[in-house]
Amino acid sequence: WLKTGRSAPPPPPHSARARSALSSQRPRPMVLIPKKERKQILEHLFKEGVMCVKKDPRACRHNELEDIPNLHVMMVLRSLCSRAYVTEKFNWQWYYYFLTNEGIDYLREVLHLPAQVFPSTLTKQRPTRPALAGADSAGAGGGGGGWGKGKGKGYGKDE
Repeated sequence: WLKTGRSAPPPPPHSARARSALSSQRPRPMVLIPKKERKQILEHLFKEGVMCVKKDPRACRHNELEDIPNLHVMMVLRSLCSRAYVTEKFNWQWYYYFLTNEGIDYLREVLHLPAQVFPSTLTKQRPTRPALAGADSAGAGGGGGGWGKGKGKGYGKDE
């Protein structure tokens, strides 16, 4: 068939090439996600700013959102990724999704949130104690210098 100019013969019906050709022609089934679940997923994504999804469409629930199937979370985030509202990283059978600036604006519109609200990844964490409170008592500990295991000032001397 190479020398005659005819097209290649069709693959055997059970070969991998034939299966991939058939699967590309067959439409994939559509996943219908209830609005309530979609809203919960979007609210969680906006609150956290990042989301992890295990590559397991048959999992009965998501690892962070216990009452939502993993497949629904995968499909919502894949849709957001195709519209560039989140970026996707894949590592060790886990998808990691990070919210972009356009995604923040989109979620504010969809969830009807004010402009003052930000995801937790963009908010600065406040220290639980004041920064200068530990400065005056730092030298009173007896140890010294900050090097080593802090044996104390009299280490190695006969007292």
